[in-house]
Amino acid sequence: MITITDDPMSIEDLLEVARGEAVELGPPALDRIAAGRAVVEAALAGGDPVYGLNTDLGHNKDVRLPEDDLRRLQEVTLAAHAGGVGPPLTTELVRAAMAVRVNGIARGGSGASVPAVRTLVEMLNRGVHPVVASRGSVGAGDLGQMADIALVAIGRGRAEYDGEIVDGGTALARAGIEPHVLRPKDGLALMSANGVSIAHGGFVVERTERFADLADRAAVLSLEAIGGNPSIVHPAVSAAKPFGGQLEASLHIASLLEGSLLLEEERPSVQDALSFRVVPQVHGALREFLTVARDAVEVELNAHSDNPLVSVEDGAMIHNGNFHPVVMALAFDALRVAVAHTAQLSERRMSHLWDATFAHPAFASAQADQGTRSLVGLSLRYPGAALFAEVKGLAQPATLDIPPLDFGVEDHATGAPLTVRATERALDLAEDVAVVEMLMARGLVVMGDSRPSLGKGAAALVESIDAALAELPPDVSAADAHAHVRHRLR
Repeated sequence: MITITDDPMSIEDLLEVARGEAVELGPPALDRIAAGRAVVEAALAGGDPVYGLNTDLGHNKDVRLPEDDLRRLQEVTLAAHAGGVGPPLTTELVRAAMAVRVNGIARGGSGASVPAVRTLVEMLNRGVHPVVASRGSVGAGDLGQMADIALVAIGRGRAEYDGEIVDGGTALARAGIEPHVLRPKDGLALMSANGVSIAHGGFVVERTERFADLADRAAVLSLEAIGGNPSIVHPAVSAAKPFGGQLEASLHIASLLEGSLLLEEERPSVQDALSFRVVPQVHGALREFLTVARDAVEVELNAHSDNPLVSVEDGAMIHNGNFHPVVMALAFDALRVAVAHTAQLSERRMSHLWDATFAHPAFASAQADQGTRSLVGLSLRYPGAALFAEVKGLAQPATLDIPPLDFGVEDHATGAPLTVRATERALDLAEDVAVVEMLMARGLVVMGDSRPSLGKGAAALVESIDAALAELPPDVSAADAHAHVRHRLR
């Protein structure tokens, strides 16, 4: 059970909810929600114009609405914005987006009513998962996608319940949940959030952390395979340029090299090609921007991002632009470039592995052995280059291409969902590149009658790859071998 209080929610907590953990609202959260709602009620009684409360939306922002229309506006708002295209989001991502909104409302800045957020909590806990289109947000609030979720909370839309797609009202009824009756501000509060972008960002941060580890292991195995110089992770190097990411990468690589013959023997060359020599710096940069992305996601996750913002302390509703997750969007643009640089090093090292493999004294005999899987990596060298070209293509910014919308009123957006989605795609391809490198390096390491004395990281990796390949038939295709090894390593 994840209890939401007035403490910040972590990405780890968010992903636990995404994967099925139940949620409850602690007393501090309920107090904040109630306090925020009191400000909304006071604003309604006061009569001053407040966007989306007693005025219309978008370019009609200055059109006052009669009191009798205020409740109706909330449902019309959801129905009008619930537009998206593409395949539905995964259940995990939908659950995470719902949890993002629950946590955001619990900060007290939305002005949503307590029953509104309780309905989302019950939906999470009883397995009512709205069907949400995967495309449609420009990153100034994931309005259409969050509206898909909110419609189910009021008994409309579509949802998955117990493995079946049904209308929202049926899903709620089967789960024993009463549809929420919207109050003024509820509809806008439920949909006006970057729930999908933030939730997806949490998943991508987690995946990048795994990729950083995988990239280190691939580089270490290649270093072992070519007999490279381990001086790149000497403590003096990190101390001379104290980036936290570089230090972390260096320490990890050094731990993987423990027990390696490379630490004892003389080097045939004083230093290696840059694709080996700058691994701590490039992999360190990946970690630096990963930290930026993680921090940005967690700030957005725990932010008061509503417009109008309810300031409990001031007793006021303030028009603002906190729905713009521009720091997070830019962080993922930068992270994707760092992923591309890491993949580029991996692809460049393949050339050195290629040369060393063909120059190996045992290459001819290994090539003649039709039953061996040792050379499967060579078959993947060209696909590896093609994969990197795709990663490189994804490295361009995704945050600058949204045109002005709604009569020019909405003339800037962040592209947050696009940049997060592009980063996930880049990671997918970069993992493929790393596995190609591993298979090439493993082929070089095992070639001949004896294997070098590997460090613990490379030895464990070779053992894992060997075990995965042993599960495959002798005539397995390179594509199937790659896919199976990647699956086992993940």
